[in-house]
Amino acid sequence: MTTTLRPTEPLQRADDGALSRNFQVCVNGRPVGVVDLSTHPVFGPSVARIDDLRIEEPDRGRGRGAVAALAAEEVARGWGCRRIEVSVPADAGGALRLSTALGYVHRNRGMHKPLGDTPPQLPAGSRGRAMTEAEFEPWLVRKLAEYAQDWIDRGVPEAEARAKSEHDHAQLLPQGLATENMLVSVLEQEGAGVGTLWLSLAGDTAYVYDVETDEHARGRGHGRSLMLLAEAQAIAAGKRVLGLNVFAGNTPAEQLYASLGYVPTSYSMYKNLL
Repeated sequence: MTTTLRPTEPLQRADDGALSRNFQVCVNGRPVGVVDLSTHPVFGPSVARIDDLRIEEPDRGRGRGAVAALAAEEVARGWGCRRIEVSVPADAGGALRLSTALGYVHRNRGMHKPLGDTPPQLPAGSRGRAMTEAEFEPWLVRKLAEYAQDWIDRGVPEAEARAKSEHDHAQLLPQGLATENMLVSVLEQEGAGVGTLWLSLAGDTAYVYDVETDEHARGRGHGRSLMLLAEAQAIAAGKRVLGLNVFAGNTPAEQLYASLGYVPTSYSMYKNLL
């Protein structure tokens, strides 16, 4: 049997050069699933993204998904893309195994934790306070560089990584510390700063965008205290779920989040198209 992709619409071209197209997955002309493909909204037209790949239940387990994914890669190559990315739900074990078998690399994962009604207590001597304007500017400069480096270390070209960092921070903190539903805090221990926390309270789910223990204070449990502060701030704002992202290979952070009850929700995967 022959598995192919059949376009269901003309190639879509946006004014900024972005491309997208939806396909049916067909076996000998019979539709058995869908593939939605586009270029990346931040990384640009050189990076493709599989927005959706689904095979209908009766046709699963027969290699249709693998052939469809490989066919999507060929379409992306035809668009001039040199990398392709996909987000795999954590509960889709088959999709995660398939992407790994096809050569996709795990870059980062989303995690979340359901919250209770009672804010956790910080350890004795620890307290959170709002970051000052004087502290914000050097913090932002450092975060821009560190976030870009996280992507560079995971295969993203430097120019793309720096552009993504600039884009994401500009989108998320357009008014700096005054940005609505954003809290940037400093954790103090006995009056001395030991770490920082950036928490979003937008939407139904609170989200940790950045958490960092100062270098001189690491190894003393302050990372856990920062996450407890995030939970306390989220609960105080009426949120009942707290989410975050962790890059692959950041073992201390992965272990900390797991010990606090966070579970994976999705895996971001990528593959270089040679």
